[in-house]
Amino acid sequence: MGSTETRFRVAIIGGGIGGLFAALAIHHNCKDLPLDIDVYEQASEFKEIGAGVGLAVNSARMVHNIGLGEELNAIAGNRSGIWIDFRRFDNGESIIAVPTDDSKKVRQAPCARSDLLDLFRRAIGERKAARLHTRKRFSRVEDEGDCVTIWFADGTSATADLVIGCDGIHSHVRNQFVDDKPIYSGQIAYRATIPIAEIEDWWPLKTYSIMWCGQKKHFLTFPISCNRTLNVVAFADASGKDADDVAESWVSTCESREVEKDYEKFEPTVQKLIALMPEQPGKWRINDREPLDTWSYMGGKVMLLGDAAHAMLPHAGAGAGQAVEDGWVLGRVLSEYLSKSRPSSRLPNLGACAALYQSVRLPRAQKVQATSRNSGPLYDMKSPELVGKDFETCVPIVADKLRDRMKFIWEAELDEAYEHARDQKVDGSC
Repeated sequence: MGSTETRFRVAIIGGGIGGLFAALAIHHNCKDLPLDIDVYEQASEFKEIGAGVGLAVNSARMVHNIGLGEELNAIAGNRSGIWIDFRRFDNGESIIAVPTDDSKKVRQAPCARSDLLDLFRRAIGERKAARLHTRKRFSRVEDEGDCVTIWFADGTSATADLVIGCDGIHSHVRNQFVDDKPIYSGQIAYRATIPIAEIEDWWPLKTYSIMWCGQKKHFLTFPISCNRTLNVVAFADASGKDADDVAESWVSTCESREVEKDYEKFEPTVQKLIALMPEQPGKWRINDREPLDTWSYMGGKVMLLGDAAHAMLPHAGAGAGQAVEDGWVLGRVLSEYLSKSRPSSRLPNLGACAALYQSVRLPRAQKVQATSRNSGPLYDMKSPELVGKDFETCVPIVADKLRDRMKFIWEAELDEAYEHARDQKVDGSC
């Protein structure tokens, strides 16, 4: 960065996993092109709140693509060949174990959010991929014709050619253009982490990646931090009134007796885990947003990415992975655009860039969003086809529906999809 030539200016709003990966993916795909990237984070530091996050094989591949695969595997947990072993809540018998191949170089990567964010932040510094700014709360963006001006809550401003809104489910960038609010799912989640050293001597199962399924609730564990830590997330139905005092982050806590009461009928392994949870575990309100049909504004000079574009429930374990896919595709799109002197380019303006990005990502992200919404009720034996059936009748139906449910998330060929869409002469109107 720093050349006297005219440089394309990218402003990324939000310094979470999606925003930092977008910076890395754009830098990687455009590293020989005249480009400057600035990332603006509203907090005082780049820090993730929460514990575990999963990258499926498809999104892990994007991290390998930018040359961080070995580092990713080094911070990830190992599922011992099983994505999730779904088990009965009452006696712990297996409903179905969904396999995954952990022997491959590119594999499932369940991580601590803080570890993954630190990996991306360090890589940005080492590669000089972007300038990182803190205490910059987005206020508004104004269209200046050939560029935009971004205003921050502290009264300062910045100019950019492209703004990428990566500021989460409560996105201020989205809120400037779309009048909608997060939607409560009807569930809360209790969250905690437990050192695996405290359970490994008595753990009775092949994998630490387990979901105990009951009616109207389920209890999920998976390993993170190179199998040093067990991530625990327990989902239960709660009325909107009961969830009114619950924030959408780990800022909210509760007394451990709430967890004990909600899962008192779950089998002994779950009871042992609850006993090891802190006295005040996290309590999280589970929200998403309705699907958006448009992710770009101001003629393509403003685009949305990650939860800002497609906030989803956590039941497919795919929210972070979908943000990673967004960032990779946007990096490829901008590479094509900034290399538009090449005869093969079909991206004459940012409107065409936005149309291509959206044509690749929006249908897939919305399918994952819908799958995430539908999966929770399935785990909890209350999806439409299970209503009115007793638990014993539900179990084999659930097993059949879970067998191949996530394959489309894991196995999509993202570069192939991008190249197919690029070659279709995307309409540049926006």
